Amino acid sequence: MHGERPGTDTPRYGQDPGGPTASRGAPAAAPALLTRLAVLRERVTALVERRAAGDPTADDPLRGLYLSEEAVRHLLRTWPPTATGDDGPGADPGPGADLGGGPATDRGTQTTDGRTADRLASLAARAGLTELDVAVLLAALAPDVDRTFEPLYGYLNDDVSRRRATVGLALDLCAVPAHAAAARARLHASAPLRALGLLEVEEPERPFPSRSLSVPDRLIGHLLGDDTPDAALLGRLHPMPEPLPADAAAEDFAHRLATRLLAGPHTVHLREQREGDGLAAIASALRLAGLDALHCPDPGDHVPELLREARLGGRAIVVPGLPEQPGPLVRALTEASDVTVLLTDPRPYDPHWSPNDPLVLEAPSRRTGGTAAWRAALGTDADAFDLAATVAPYRLGGDRVRRAAEAARALAAFDGGPVTADHVRLAARRQSASGLESHARRIRPAVDWNDLVLPDKPLTQLRELALRARHRDRVLGDWRLSAGGGRGRGVLGLFAGESGTGKTLSAEVVAADLGLDLYVVQLSSIVDKYVGETEKNLERIFTEADRTDAVLLFDEADAVFGKRSEVKDSHDRYANMESAYLLQRLESFDGIALLTTNLRANIDEAFTRRLDLVVDFPFPDPGQRLALWRHGLTHVPSADGIDPEPLARDFELAGGSIRSAVVTAAYLAAGRGGTVTAGDLLEGARREYRKAGRLVPGEGGW
Repeated sequence: MHGERPGTDTPRYGQDPGGPTASRGAPAAAPALLTRLAVLRERVTALVERRAAGDPTADDPLRGLYLSEEAVRHLLRTWPPTATGDDGPGADPGPGADLGGGPATDRGTQTTDGRTADRLASLAARAGLTELDVAVLLAALAPDVDRTFEPLYGYLNDDVSRRRATVGLALDLCAVPAHAAAARARLHASAPLRALGLLEVEEPERPFPSRSLSVPDRLIGHLLGDDTPDAALLGRLHPMPEPLPADAAAEDFAHRLATRLLAGPHTVHLREQREGDGLAAIASALRLAGLDALHCPDPGDHVPELLREARLGGRAIVVPGLPEQPGPLVRALTEASDVTVLLTDPRPYDPHWSPNDPLVLEAPSRRTGGTAAWRAALGTDADAFDLAATVAPYRLGGDRVRRAAEAARALAAFDGGPVTADHVRLAARRQSASGLESHARRIRPAVDWNDLVLPDKPLTQLRELALRARHRDRVLGDWRLSAGGGRGRGVLGLFAGESGTGKTLSAEVVAADLGLDLYVVQLSSIVDKYVGETEKNLERIFTEADRTDAVLLFDEADAVFGKRSEVKDSHDRYANMESAYLLQRLESFDGIALLTTNLRANIDEAFTRRLDLVVDFPFPDPGQRLALWRHGLTHVPSADGIDPEPLARDFELAGGSIRSAVVTAAYLAAGRGGTVTAGDLLEGARREYRKAGRLVPGEGGW
């Protein structure tokens, strides 16, 4: 009713029954919240009254603007505070007790036997701090831990607004005169407290004794038992990958590196051939040494915070992959002689990066296969198929094997079945993502050996090529049959034959058998009219192919791998330089590269000498042509009784042309809504002859 007074049972407009501050339409939780606020209000009132009791300045109208000696003595009589943070025994537990906060605990400062761990003492031992350093640091951080130090520091600073320790106050508390040069030197920018990021001297415009001291929040959190990393490193720290079983050479390297790390802080630069090799070696060495590490792929501008975090926890720093201009980062990290720093990058170490040279090592290369690592990652899922044959072509490093195993399980779960070899191959290919696509066309093979119609000799050679790709590490590495001289462990093959004889298809079949993607190099993106640019483009391709599990195909390779000629002008000289570069680069290549040519005689003999296999693709005879026609019609709806034998006999077509003829016949049948007839096939064959400019046999009929 309109005449009701506030406070009666009927609420005023815009007011809920839950209380005078509840808004109209508030959710049901509002009364509960208002109840909690009422409890909080009562506790705040009680706290004010309790602290005012016995305070000589309680009735002073200038309270808070200055501190008298009597007020300071009152503060000292009420110290130390209780564990709840209040001013004396029996104090109220505070408003948080009934507001859902629960009792506060300091879990991080307790050891296993219940004793309080002195993190400040441990930090002092690691950082080489003196007793004076520790005392100054303690004086500086006191207000950040116990607020009762603030008014006391204000009184001692003779300025109620300066509630932190100053240089002069800290030295006074340590009974050291402010004019002592040795004491002042401990607060220099190069002294441990400031150089290690443990203490900040602020207000440079003031006289030195009057400058305020502050301690980073992260250091205070650490000393209180909080191991949450610095906020500046949020999103930059990654967990270290769990080391997987490796071959004997990699295990020996990890043991030697671990021994070196246990001898004291070191800076190590590992050059890796493939991404992940260095990180895998580092993870194994850290595990053997029993050291924790901060894995930070991109420190950015936060190197000081990263170094401080490492010092607080006594951990190493791992940086995989240096920036394009690594000098500033490497210099900053190598200057920290008290922290173990492990760097890894494909580039060799450059002495110009830092005057403090790290220990430079070559990371052990990841072998193809690595069955033990795959079995550890897949577990019992690896028992359902031939694991060794499945993973033989892959050289995944670091945690890529584990990620591929997880992806394979996810694919199997999506398919509703167990993990198969196909799942593992697909997952492994995806972990070997490449930058080759900017220079090459990617083909995901969808063929197999049954799609090849070839004589026995080239077919046997192709299978041998796949065999070499699987076992090259054992033969060239373990059995020491490498030619030396920096020769890589790549597999190189040349496919020679007329157009349409199956060279590109064979490359795709080999890639499919190995479970790899095929990259067809676009020669238009390589050859450049400017001197030296062609070599640069080729180097990018070979470098990317070295670190990618894939098959590289140079189609129509005559344009790049052609014969060198007699030097008659500058063009010949530069062309020969390109060939010389290619010869050297092929020898150091570690991947799988296939070259195709329509005329083998066009390829320089120096290239053929470096090839593992040269496969000649003959023009198909009538029997092979008949097999090609029948294979092309396997999945095509055809008329009953159709026989392509006359076509195979009368039309001399290569496999590619036969496929094109079948495609033409299929379109003709689809256009009229029927099946492929002999007439459709004949028309397809005739069109292939006409495209080639050849006379069509039997124009009058078949």
